[in-house]
Amino acid sequence: MSRRKTRPRPAPARQAAPAVTPESPCPCGLDAAYGACCGRFHSGTGGGAPTAELLMRSRYSAFVVRDEAYLLRSWAPETRPATVDFDPGMRWTGLEIESTTDGTPFHQHGTVTFTAHYAHGAERGEMHERSRFSRHEGAWVYVDGDVDA
Repeated sequence: MSRRKTRPRPAPARQAAPAVTPESPCPCGLDAAYGACCGRFHSGTGGGAPTAELLMRSRYSAFVVRDEAYLLRSWAPETRPATVDFDPGMRWTGLEIESTTDGTPFHQHGTVTFTAHYAHGAERGEMHERSRFSRHEGAWVYVDGDVDA
């Protein structure tokens, strides 16, 4: 009986993350360069985000630049997935913070309601979410969220 060798399957094509440099405008929408804004949290040079809103903004920017390590680091251990599956056809195009509740340096919990705009091929859309954040070992982390359809 002969055995057929199976050929290794090629990895699915991944679309490169958008080119964002430290001097680029920050994807989160604040009036600052990426390196001085969310990039400092992604690289670890800026410590942790001091508020739930800044953590939300930095996580949005991490989706833009496809920084899986930062997303997992800033996710509460009890709800953190093993990996983050980025849709290669998804391009995040803007963030609007609609409201925040608590989430300051003086709180243990907070919420951020936002709209994230995206393009998926020729389709344009938006995602609305009310995200919950809490402190874990002193740092703000994303717990979970309710997405409006």
